[in-house]
Amino acid sequence: MMGNAKKDITRMAERAGGTAGEGLTPHLEVYDTTLRDGAQAEDVSFSVDDKVRVAQKLDELGVQYIEGGWPGANPKDIEFFRIVKTMPFKHATVVAFGSTRKASNPVQKDPNLQALLAAETDTITLFGKSWGLHVTDALGVTLPKNLEIIGDSIAYLRAKGRHVFYDAEHFFDGYKADPDYALQTLRKAVEAGASRVILCDTNGGTMPWEIREICAAVKREYAVPLGIHAHNDTEMAVANSLVAIEAGIIQVQGTINGIGERCGNANLCSILPNLALKMKRPVLGDRRLTRLREVSGFVAEIANLVPNKHQPYVGDAAFAHKGGVHIHAVQKNPATYEHIIPELVGNRQRMLVSDYTGRSGLLAKAEAYGIKLSKDNAKLQELLAALKDRESQGYQFEGAEGSFELLLRKALGKHKPSFELLGFRVIVEKRQANETPISEATVMVKVGAVVEHTAAVGAGPVNALDHALRKALEKFYPQLTEVKLLDYKVRVLAATQGTAAKVRVLLESGDHKEIWGTVGVSENIMEASWQALADSIEYKLLPRDR
Repeated sequence: MMGNAKKDITRMAERAGGTAGEGLTPHLEVYDTTLRDGAQAEDVSFSVDDKVRVAQKLDELGVQYIEGGWPGANPKDIEFFRIVKTMPFKHATVVAFGSTRKASNPVQKDPNLQALLAAETDTITLFGKSWGLHVTDALGVTLPKNLEIIGDSIAYLRAKGRHVFYDAEHFFDGYKADPDYALQTLRKAVEAGASRVILCDTNGGTMPWEIREICAAVKREYAVPLGIHAHNDTEMAVANSLVAIEAGIIQVQGTINGIGERCGNANLCSILPNLALKMKRPVLGDRRLTRLREVSGFVAEIANLVPNKHQPYVGDAAFAHKGGVHIHAVQKNPATYEHIIPELVGNRQRMLVSDYTGRSGLLAKAEAYGIKLSKDNAKLQELLAALKDRESQGYQFEGAEGSFELLLRKALGKHKPSFELLGFRVIVEKRQANETPISEATVMVKVGAVVEHTAAVGAGPVNALDHALRKALEKFYPQLTEVKLLDYKVRVLAATQGTAAKVRVLLESGDHKEIWGTVGVSENIMEASWQALADSIEYKLLPRDR
């Protein structure tokens, strides 16, 4: 069988939609499946509008293919394809995804195939079974019947004028169990006219050395361009994708931020810069890689997921430096602790502040805030001591740089408070067992010579306190209406002390220009919340030319 396959290279390539030479092109293709496979991740649910917005962002990034969804699976994806077919895309081709026909259905009457055609995309990705275990146990058909299903499903779509990419589901597991049958499924897809064959590590359990060997073996047998679709169940999806490309695969599939079923898919936010910057195989062109961090954040926001700050290349911590030795070194030469220039992927270098920070770190942070200090400034050592003392009490400034800037300015005598707290009171009342508690906060503050006393209710005690403080201050500082509380976190610092333990409150606030973090620490959660809320407002009111 393998010898015959070599004789058929030219014929198969031509049936796939091009000459043998075209089929062997080394140009890499990026196939994004965030809107289909990524949408299958736990806690992710895209609306139709969400999907349209993400597709536009992916097109701006420059990916070649966007898998929009499975129109045979749900009405939402049908609506998505109805909308996007009227939209101009500059770089990307939108692809519909679905399965081969059911064994009991002829192609003309198979609902899934008809839904794929109704999506009206030029290209369709069709998945079928490559592993005998799935054929007999999942589909419940014979091995020859599965080959028939693959062949006539692809041939039918090709006859309707569609380009077909064939996803060989569970291919690597199938190949390891029965290489001859797994290759037969590919042969059937190629003979039927598939223009791409994608080798899928659907269970995510294959190791890189296995990927390399199997991809090379398949490439020797078939001239049709091959793709790789890797899942991350062993934390190998990115490595497996890159190894497959080394072996001659030309299409790499993945998702933004690696979201997807179970442990996720191959992460394009790692694959794309690795290809461009490490393997010298750029795939986006025109400096679009610099938009990668923006796209990563956009997809996380739309998916309502907390961004992974430790994510390589695009995470907040990817080029963040905390240790004094590290900070001192990167100030002399960033290459000492940074493997690339952060701006190449749209990221930035950050200097963190903590009890590990030395003089170099504090000087760098002060300069970032527009404050010039000399190395022998007496205030520098005082500030360093104050920082270490605060962190020993439980304060953490790595995620609360708004509070740190205020601490720095206060220590240097460069900050004048915008208001003074005279007192606050918070009441939580629950009148009946089946009713929601009522939270009310009263705040008394002084602005200049004016004392303001206000009250407000909220969804909880902290929310009520926030409302009361804003109500008291907005008449003096109308710009506070722009501020939104984006995140609120509480951490118990010494759990062994039970309800008497200190807590640390971290707030994330933002306006239309920036996002900042503030922190408060106390045995009383309301006092810790007040500290963080007050810092958030003080930070917003800092002079913009600071």
